[in-house]
Amino acid sequence: MKRTPEKSTTVIHAAAVLVLFVLVAACGIQSPAVPPGREVSKTPLTWPQPPQQPRIRFIRTMATPKDLGIPPTAWQRIWEVVAGRDEEWLIRPADVAARGETIFVVDAGAQALWILNPRTGGFRKIQEAGGERLVSPIAVALGSSGRVYLADSYLGKIFVYDNGEKWLATISDPRIRRPAGLAYDARRDRLYIGDSAAHRVWIFSGEGKPVGVIGQRGAGNGEFNFPTRVAVDRNGNLFVTDTLNFRVQVFDPDGKFAGMFGRLGDSSGDFASPKGIALDSEGHIYIVEALFDAVQIFDRGGRYLLTFGERGLGAGQFWLPAGIFVDPQDRVYVADSYNQRIQIFQYLAGGGP
Repeated sequence: MKRTPEKSTTVIHAAAVLVLFVLVAACGIQSPAVPPGREVSKTPLTWPQPPQQPRIRFIRTMATPKDLGIPPTAWQRIWEVVAGRDEEWLIRPADVAARGETIFVVDAGAQALWILNPRTGGFRKIQEAGGERLVSPIAVALGSSGRVYLADSYLGKIFVYDNGEKWLATISDPRIRRPAGLAYDARRDRLYIGDSAAHRVWIFSGEGKPVGVIGQRGAGNGEFNFPTRVAVDRNGNLFVTDTLNFRVQVFDPDGKFAGMFGRLGDSSGDFASPKGIALDSEGHIYIVEALFDAVQIFDRGGRYLLTFGERGLGAGQFWLPAGIFVDPQDRVYVADSYNQRIQIFQYLAGGGP
C-alpha cells in the first residue's frame, strides 16, 4: 500500500523532531535551575511586616518539577512533543512532606503521589499500589526505615511504600471509614490515622497492626466532630484538628486528653475550617485555616502568635490551602490546593536571616 504525501510528510516531521531532541540531549543542554518567574524574590517577603522582627519568610512556589530545577529527561521531551502532551503539573495538592531533599506531594486532583528530588533531578508520579488504582489520595506521613504512608480517603486504606517508591503493603481495617490525616511517631512506632467519618483517631503499629483508638463523636474533651489532620511532636504528644468542633485537641503519648484550644469565629486565632497541622523545632503549632486562606501559628499552650498568608494568587497568598509540613530545618511546606502548587517558607528562629 502506497503512502499518501500527507502521511509521508507527517512521518518525516515526527522523525525530524526525534532526531532534533536526541541531538539536544546529547549536547547536554538543560533547563535553568529555576525557571523564569519562579526565582526567590530579591525583596524578602516576611511576616510580620517591618519594622517588626520577621519570623516567617517566603522562599518559593512549586507547581511543576521544573520549579525545583528538575528538567525533563530527553525522552520525556520527545514524548511530550510527539504525543502533544503538556508538561507535568500539580492539579489539586492536598498534602505534602519532605525527607532530606526529597519532597512528597499528595495530589488529589491527579489521583497520585508525586516524589520529587531536585538534588538527583528525578521525579515519579505514583498512581497505584499493589495493582490497585489510587482514587482519592489525601494525606502522607513519613515512617522509619524510609517508609512512606499514603492515605486514600475513598478506598479507606493506607498504602505503604519503601524508600525506593515500591509498594510494600496495604493497611486495611473495616473500622477505618474515611482517613483524612496521618502522623507517625518513630519513638513508639505508632501510626495515627485521623478518620473524619468515624470521628476517631486510629492507632496502628508501623507494620499495620491495630494498637488502639482515641475518641468518639461528640463535643466534649477527647471527642471529635469530623477530625481531619493529625501531628506528633518530639515528645510523642498528639495534636488533632477537630474540624467541625473548630478546635485543636492535644493528647499525651498514652492517648489521654491533655488540652485543647480554638473556637469558631473570624478573628485572629479563631477557626472556621482548620485543616493541616504541623510543629516546628521550637514547638510552635501551625494550623492551616482553609476558609481564611492563611496559616495561623500558636505556642505550645495554644496562645495565638501570628498569621501569614491571605487570599490571592501571588507569592505568600493562598486559595483553599490544605496540608502543611515542617521539616527539621524549619522549612514550612503548604499545599496551596486550588492554586495548584506547593508554597515553601522558612521559620526564622530568633528572627535571624
